[in-house]
Amino acid sequence: MSVPDSGVAVLGVRHHGPGSARAVRRELERLRPDAILIEGPPEADGLVALAPGLEPPVALLAHVPGEPSRAAFWPFAVFSPEWQAIRYATSAGVPVRFCDLPAAHTLAGDDDHESDGDHDGDHGGDHGGGVPADPIGALASAAGYDDPERWWEDVVEHRGDTPFEVIAEAMTAVREGYRPGGREAAREAYMRKTLRAVLKQGFGRIAVICGAWHVPALAGPLPPATADNAVLRGLPKVKAELTWVPWTYGRLASWSGYGAGITSPGWYHHVFDAPDRPVERWLAAAAAVLRDEGLAVSSAHVIESVRLAGGLAALRGRPLAGLGEVTEAARAVLCEGDDLAVELIRRRMVVGDRLGHVSDGTPMVPLQRDLREQQRRLRLKPEALDREIDLDLRKPLDLDRSQLLHRLRLLGVGWGTPGQARGKGTFRETWTLQWRPEHDLALIEHAALGTTVAAAAARRAADLAGADSATLADLTSLVERCLLADLPQALPEVLAALSAKAALDTDVTRLMAALPAMVRAHRYGDVRGTSVAGLAAIVRSMLERVCVGLPVAVTGLDDDAAASLLKHVDAVHSAVALLDDPAADTAAYTAEETAEDTPGIGGSPRERWMGTLRGISDRQDLHGLIEGRLTRILLDSGELGDAGDRMSRAMSRGQAPARAAAWVEGFLAGGGLLLVHDPRLLGLVDDWLTGLSGDQFTDVLPLLRRTFGGFAAPERRAVGERLRATGPGAAHRAEAGPAQDLDEHRAAPAVATVLSILGRGTA
Repeated sequence: MSVPDSGVAVLGVRHHGPGSARAVRRELERLRPDAILIEGPPEADGLVALAPGLEPPVALLAHVPGEPSRAAFWPFAVFSPEWQAIRYATSAGVPVRFCDLPAAHTLAGDDDHESDGDHDGDHGGDHGGGVPADPIGALASAAGYDDPERWWEDVVEHRGDTPFEVIAEAMTAVREGYRPGGREAAREAYMRKTLRAVLKQGFGRIAVICGAWHVPALAGPLPPATADNAVLRGLPKVKAELTWVPWTYGRLASWSGYGAGITSPGWYHHVFDAPDRPVERWLAAAAAVLRDEGLAVSSAHVIESVRLAGGLAALRGRPLAGLGEVTEAARAVLCEGDDLAVELIRRRMVVGDRLGHVSDGTPMVPLQRDLREQQRRLRLKPEALDREIDLDLRKPLDLDRSQLLHRLRLLGVGWGTPGQARGKGTFRETWTLQWRPEHDLALIEHAALGTTVAAAAARRAADLAGADSATLADLTSLVERCLLADLPQALPEVLAALSAKAALDTDVTRLMAALPAMVRAHRYGDVRGTSVAGLAAIVRSMLERVCVGLPVAVTGLDDDAAASLLKHVDAVHSAVALLDDPAADTAAYTAEETAEDTPGIGGSPRERWMGTLRGISDRQDLHGLIEGRLTRILLDSGELGDAGDRMSRAMSRGQAPARAAAWVEGFLAGGGLLLVHDPRLLGLVDDWLTGLSGDQFTDVLPLLRRTFGGFAAPERRAVGERLRATGPGAAHRAEAGPAQDLDEHRAAPAVATVLSILGRGTA
């Protein structure tokens, strides 16, 4: 493309197109311009010099200080024409200016700010005035294509030379009679304003790289400056700051919400990187991916898939096999029709897991810089692909890693997601790590909280504790999070807020729901070596209020309320066991601390709790489920010697069958082995069941099914064998021997029924 008389060459491109990127680089090397204008926010002009130290994909991030939710991104991949123009300019020493509407105006609008910078997509957007909403689609349709993407690839991306003149003519034809309005008018007005300013500075040969849709607005004679100034006058404006941030191919894909995104960034990267024999190289790489997963793929598979892709392209009249053809070839030959294998190739190669990198000289808030230093120190490299790590908290390095990940979660940076640790014990954690570009924005959002991750997380915890909306459950969870993140400086404020909230909360179920988390937090102090000063007194005070309020809470409950309360009872019981564990730092519960911090409360936590349960269990107005469960807890704890008598009373003829069944459900909720080892209890249950009438048995059957269905299969089998050995007829079966175990006459009706169900009945 020759430089017109005006000295300005406007190169219309697709924002992320490998063919356009190569053509732009080649055209710039031919034109040797004095200055280059690129579609993008002009506040980023000073950041261009950092480009040689960046590793794409990267993005320009614009945000409003103090309002990080107002943010916009301008992503660049290695195959973006704009990025190739920047790299050419920095290597050739050519000045670069961004010419799009400033971010100060973009972020001042009322639309959704946390998005990409190019809201109107690759080639155009929501156009009026009789112009198609998708101008590329209109051109593709005129050429006989039903797929605009395929038309653009055939005409532009897969050619050896991008026809910039033809693109300009086509866009001029599509835009004939069209007058832009609103934000688009402002954008194009500012582009022309920037172009005039560069011409006025004396640059004679200027190259402009912009979306193809904007070419007619910039090529040829420019309209009067007064008209553009009028469009730009009075635009809302805010203070904006810009920097480079890492980006990912997954975020660049169109399904991620990026307006100018593409569905196959990994494929485009490959096409840009391998201009020679791209199909052969792609399918060979796909075969390697499948082999890594243990699938048998030979070189013969690759050869046949290349032939098939070429044949499909020829049948469809395409200059080169595109992603559609190579995917179909891979599906048919490499994957042998297996959709899961095709999805693996799509995820690994078509989209890709590439994460960009920014240099140390890139402007960062102190919080970002501190995180980068910790990532290096702890050898935790941010990656776009999910990575699972197992941590042993007894190792200093792993403990530091855990604390960093928990601190980041407090700041809303979900780089790590905790999972179920492999193995047992509190010394292990499992995390899944995945870095996303939004994490940088979250760090910027919390930059005012502190210059280090630890300081910012501690301040954030204190702010959460002081919020009026913080509930008791929120505060107990916050204590756990502070201990997991090793933030002792935040604990005093959080514990003070928790103590105040717990003292005012009279709902015993909320106290019971909060207590286990507090006890776990107390244990974390031992496992992680963090201080839990003041926590023991709060836990003991909460337990005392639970013990006082529980006798009232168990009164007048229906079935659902009783079942719900029992979950809290079981949780508190397990928590109290932790408090009395020798490893749980019981020194916190000395008589002196008790007298000083919680006057009037005596004995160990276990003694206080079991005394409460004993007092409740003797009441006559309890729901059967509650009474049965408390009886079992007391029995298992060695606090009860008359469990059989209590069961006998609960299942006597004077009790309603439904209440007796609920009692059995509560009593046996801890497991069925008790019936195996205690013949008297098993006999009581057996006698009660056999004494029910048919209607009564039908009424209680759902409860009994739920109770016994909850036992493990070996427990159910053991109970059945115990009944067989001790139940009615056991002595006769022992005398008769094995041959008499089966009464064929009595079994015949059951056998006939089963055969009928199976469709094997006889006529």
